[in-house]
Amino acid sequence: MDGRGRFGAGVVVREVRDGRGRLTVAGDCGVDAEQLRAGLGAAAAGNWSDLTRWPGSYWVLAEQFGGGDRFVCGDLAGVRGIWHAHDRREGVVWSSDPGALAARVGASVDLEVLAAHLAVGEQHWPARSRWAGVWRVPPGWGLLLAGGTARLVDVRGIEPAADPVAGASRLGEALTTAVQRRVRAAGGPVGADLSGGLDSAAAVLLAAKAGPVRAVTYTDAWTSAEDASYAVRVARHAGIEHTIARGGPGELPFGLDAAPPTVEPAPAVINLGLDRCYLEPVAGLPLHLTGHGGDVVLDSSAACWVGQVQRGAVRDARRAAVDFARLRNLGSGPYWRSLKRAAGTAPERAAAEVAARLRSGVPSAETVGWAWCRPGPGAGWLTEHGRHAVAQLLDGAWAEPLHGAFADEVDQWSALRAAGDDARTCAPLYEAIGIRPVYPFLDNEVVRAAFAIEPSARRGTYTYKPVLAAAVPLPDWLIGRRSKGSFTAQRIQGLARHRRALEELVADSALVAAGLVDAARVRAALADAATGRSADPIADLHHLAATCWWLCGPVAAPARAAAGC
Repeated sequence: MDGRGRFGAGVVVREVRDGRGRLTVAGDCGVDAEQLRAGLGAAAAGNWSDLTRWPGSYWVLAEQFGGGDRFVCGDLAGVRGIWHAHDRREGVVWSSDPGALAARVGASVDLEVLAAHLAVGEQHWPARSRWAGVWRVPPGWGLLLAGGTARLVDVRGIEPAADPVAGASRLGEALTTAVQRRVRAAGGPVGADLSGGLDSAAAVLLAAKAGPVRAVTYTDAWTSAEDASYAVRVARHAGIEHTIARGGPGELPFGLDAAPPTVEPAPAVINLGLDRCYLEPVAGLPLHLTGHGGDVVLDSSAACWVGQVQRGAVRDARRAAVDFARLRNLGSGPYWRSLKRAAGTAPERAAAEVAARLRSGVPSAETVGWAWCRPGPGAGWLTEHGRHAVAQLLDGAWAEPLHGAFADEVDQWSALRAAGDDARTCAPLYEAIGIRPVYPFLDNEVVRAAFAIEPSARRGTYTYKPVLAAAVPLPDWLIGRRSKGSFTAQRIQGLARHRRALEELVADSALVAAGLVDAARVRAALADAATGRSADPIADLHHLAATCWWLCGPVAAPARAAAGC
């Protein structure tokens, strides 16, 4: 993909050059002309990671004149993604649009990869795309083209904080810059989500100090009234304009009518009716702040204790994990034993064990705590052919040196990629309703500052997201909140309302036509979830519905033809 169009229509592109080469940044890059020109020196010296350390979320392309190297990179979260493939005439080609790249090289959607994502998650294949023959540059890595070859370059560059206090201070500075730089540049009112949770509240409170903010909140009969009350209190504290939209049955999730096509499966399509409802008052504003990604950078999973055990800090891990389990009635003995088992199991072995279970026809196993590979309810919806296909993909999943050695590092980068994917794929949906979302929690320097703090220090045993309170000045009544609203009742109602349409969507999908997914098993899971008998399948039903809806669109048309749809 050549020229400025390689980054998509409407993207701000800035370029500088000298006798050594050319440097291009595209997207939201908070760098002035002098700093950008100074980047030419870093590019000439091959200091690629230096080009990713400016505020914002952007792509960077560095080209050395005289037949030198070319380097292209997105952001650490993957909101600005890069894909590459081999073209018979031109060799390695790359693009920020995987669908356009797939069309260029004649690649078709890889239905077996989609089935694997449903069954065991996407984290096992960070370099695989949804198209056969098209490869993803994993977020946190750049693509270096030199001498007719292509290789990945690690640009993550996490420098461990001296202690949690110093780390929280750096995180606060990075987050404040990420929010307030954008608000000041907007030159007028900006929109903002205000769910009542810590992440969106922190973003709104920081934004209100830099310019006018119009916050919006969604509520309905099935969501937490406590969330809305906290949102009202935050808005009053900040002194900003605030609108609460109350949705009804027509805004329930899983209604997929009138959604624009997306380049990749977009989980946000499931909630598009809800989004249309509450975002209408801020449509057309220069930008819309969200707290998306806060759960990833401000918190960590039980993998933090697995990582501690791997590093030898067994006593510290046991004390924190047992306290965490007891406070939540999880059964501290089984919980701790599962973490120790994960710490003593190589990820390749864990994947091989799941592959063997898939081949035997018993894909799921009860797992508490954390596991390298955990089949979800969706694994039980695969056909025999589907199970064998996913097992074969798992066999080679951990061969590439892209994952990392420690469970906590692997898990946080996997979670970051997932958050970036959600943000990237929803862009066409928000564009259609006049919203320009930004994700300050996913900016490179915010991510680096957060990941510099040990995952175990970000995991709150007694308090929720302890580093946020140390990083950003928040009112005590907000920091002290211990509850979090649930959307389970809302999603159950949505599944019940749209159950028949979802059954037809899955039954007519390329995944079923290709013999990978059993429509009858999905129907049974839908019935259980829609009647409230089990909430376990809801997340995987969300994933499957978004995937099947995408497979009905123009980008995936070749896959439908290949599957006989």
